[in-house]
Amino acid sequence: MYFIKPFSFLILSLCCGLLFGQDNFTGYFEPDIALNYKVATNYSHNFKMSQRSYVYDDDFRFKGRQLDVSHFSKLKIRLNQSIALGLQYRFRNAFENDRENELRITQQYNITFKRGNVRWGNRFRTEQRITPSSTTHRFRYRLALDLPLNGEELDVGESYFIADTESLLSAARGNKPEYDQRVTAQIGWLLNKETKLQTGAQYRAESYNQNTENVLFMLLGLVFSL
Repeated sequence: MYFIKPFSFLILSLCCGLLFGQDNFTGYFEPDIALNYKVATNYSHNFKMSQRSYVYDDDFRFKGRQLDVSHFSKLKIRLNQSIALGLQYRFRNAFENDRENELRITQQYNITFKRGNVRWGNRFRTEQRITPSSTTHRFRYRLALDLPLNGEELDVGESYFIADTESLLSAARGNKPEYDQRVTAQIGWLLNKETKLQTGAQYRAESYNQNTENVLFMLLGLVFSL
């Protein structure tokens, strides 16, 4: 598994080189901080705050785009299955006054299984993205995997690899349906029993059934679990 780190870096470098030469390309930096709070054996909360900034949009620049605050309530219905309800508010107008703020409601079903030291996850989501001018309904499916990079189990001080691909369909009254595809790869470290740090990148092909927008995110996340 040690080949994953240099291989991931090589793929990311090649993708960056190719994408910066494309039309309809935007690059972002998106750090976030999250808190997972276990209320009971089968019930937990997740709180998250993330901030998105432009890095490249026709030219290189660093400019704030939005701030997201979200909460998920998750209920385990079986050992490897869960359902969740999420609320998110996006502050966009404060950064770009021609844009609207957004309230997002999410319903989620997740099922995981393990093969060796690799954990696989299937996630299904439906969303309602509500702005003053419209409501967009979105349907999402994500296939993900994660595994420790230093053995069979993840211990404090060790690293791990996570990757996923997600398909999305967005539909709104008066607009043509839009299809998106996302691919994400990240490396993480278990700093202590309650804290993880992870970094990586995500590529999005947005509205690829109409006029493809190429989007690259540089990700940095800090996760606390209580």
